[in-house]
Amino acid sequence: MRENAVSSIETFAVSTLAMDPASAVEATAATYAKVRHLIPEVEWAAYAPLIVEIERLKKQRNAVILAHNYQTPQIFHGVADITGDSLALARRAAESDAEVIVVCGVHFMAETAKIVNPDRTVLIPDPEAGCSLAESITPADVRGLKDRYPGVPVVTYVNTSAEVKAETDICCTSANAVEVVESLGSERVIFLPDEYLGKWVAANTDVEVILWNGHCEVHEKFTAGDITAYRKQFPGIQVIAHPECDLPVLEAADMVGSTSGMIEWVARNRPERVVMITECSMSDNVAAEFPEVDFIRSCTLCPHMKRITLENILTSLEYGRYPVEVDEVVARRARRSVERMLEMGRGGG
Repeated sequence: MRENAVSSIETFAVSTLAMDPASAVEATAATYAKVRHLIPEVEWAAYAPLIVEIERLKKQRNAVILAHNYQTPQIFHGVADITGDSLALARRAAESDAEVIVVCGVHFMAETAKIVNPDRTVLIPDPEAGCSLAESITPADVRGLKDRYPGVPVVTYVNTSAEVKAETDICCTSANAVEVVESLGSERVIFLPDEYLGKWVAANTDVEVILWNGHCEVHEKFTAGDITAYRKQFPGIQVIAHPECDLPVLEAADMVGSTSGMIEWVARNRPERVVMITECSMSDNVAAEFPEVDFIRSCTLCPHMKRITLENILTSLEYGRYPVEVDEVVARRARRSVERMLEMGRGGG
């Protein structure tokens, strides 16, 4: 009965927002100017009241919104206070003085934010926003590998659960993976769980890398043939790829880098035309920053990231949904691995 009542209240709250869209559109005009070539005016008229209300609630709750690069433009440019890749979000979450942190990303990102901010409220608008990489390995798997390779240090990609991070010597992101592996001073390391990122690391270091068979369901779809087709259709196009793609894709690209590395490359080189071999919304978000660059969209979306919407961000702020908790013992052990990663910094990307 109570759930039905709450649902009715939420429906009413959202419906009342739409009563004066013209004022909301006017209030968000500066933001829309940045994304107008990405979002039609009729769509923005629907988003604007939600954005205005989210901004009001952020101030009321002393909240900050973190948004990953794969979020849609209306979230990334419309309501986010902190944007970036997994490492950037982890670092900036630790620096924030907000009482409430709303993570617009997937669940492992919200866990990481809670690990580095144990005394703050961390919310994720949809707790079912998962990750194929995080789900590809369990703590028992990690313990089994440590038994099989005694004494070999474990490097774990940040795209993992808190429980897996707790079994790890140090975490990494795609931006600093090579530097993290080499920092351990070991002839061999266990690298988890992304097989393709691990192959890229192995190709760029003399350290022997023991791999796990985990993949990102978005990046594993790309092939070297896709790049050949792009080059044939768009002569002179620049191709930049995320290292979660398979090695033949990376070898065919002009540049390989993390999401932050890709953005920095575009800012530095300002190519006439470029395709980002990664999640499609990232191209939209970067295109808003560099309208003079022609971005060819790969149109491969992460279904988990797309579970986050303006509507459930609003509900999250209004009703405190959904709080993220990490077992204290697990959090303490995982924090060590995450803090070691943060101390390493971004690396060469």
